[in-house]
Amino acid sequence: MFDKIRKTKTEHIEEVLAEYLPKEEGYASKVMEAMNYSILAGGKRLRPMLMEETYHMFGGSGIVIEPFMAAQEMIHTYSLVHDDLPCMDNDEYRRGRKTTHAVYGEGMAVLAGDALLNYAFETACKAFSMTDDTDRVAAAFGILSRKAGIYGMIGGQTADILAENSDSSDITEELLLYIHENKTAALIQSSMMIGAVLAGAEDKYISDIEKIGYNIGIAFQIQDDILDVTGTFEELGKPIGSDEKNDKVTCVSLMGLDKARKEVDRLSKGAVALLNEMPYEHAFLEELILNLIHRNK
Repeated sequence: MFDKIRKTKTEHIEEVLAEYLPKEEGYASKVMEAMNYSILAGGKRLRPMLMEETYHMFGGSGIVIEPFMAAQEMIHTYSLVHDDLPCMDNDEYRRGRKTTHAVYGEGMAVLAGDALLNYAFETACKAFSMTDDTDRVAAAFGILSRKAGIYGMIGGQTADILAENSDSSDITEELLLYIHENKTAALIQSSMMIGAVLAGAEDKYISDIEKIGYNIGIAFQIQDDILDVTGTFEELGKPIGSDEKNDKVTCVSLMGLDKARKEVDRLSKGAVALLNEMPYEHAFLEELILNLIHRNK
């Protein structure tokens, strides 16, 4: 039943994305084609789904959430496009097919990532015309911006690059958690917080949602590190062992596979415990969280 419901929700998200993607026309059509290629490559659509489910959990209704759902997926996708570049992780496969730079060239991939980020904010702005409660939209816009920037994802990516270029013995668990909190968890926190804010949730619950997003994000990234060791190309749609190939310190290499798995379990239980303290129906959201954290692909 869960898989069927999730499939229906994913199809809805794909429809939302299709509505907000640019038309491939004019002299800049090639970069628009590269943008669309990148974002239509599939994936779990985790962030927009968490956003919409949190919005509904707090009683939100209407389409004001949809521009933010599309914007968040654009931001996530741009980060993947840039992450795959030769100057970063130099990966040629993502979600089972060639990465953007492998298809369109490095220069066009840089532009496609830049374009997705800019277009994300242009898309989110459309929410202002969809509601009279523009204060909520402004607050959501602030969260979207901050969590994607130097105090969020970009900050985490910066620390990650510096860590890769330093002696592995200098990389502590504290530094690794900072990287994961910002590079991975920040957009998950952002997604859920935006859903709560647009639905008019109380400040206390928004703060709790941010903590839940942290737990989900860290657990999600540790599980990603685990799968890089234990998974297969067929399951993941991308090469395995890339962390070891790039001599990258991860939670698995730092704490060992067994301890990493226990940490995933601890964080996931913490997220669910916080969620269960809220007096709102959240059965699907809870199952989604556990499914994502304990995934095998």
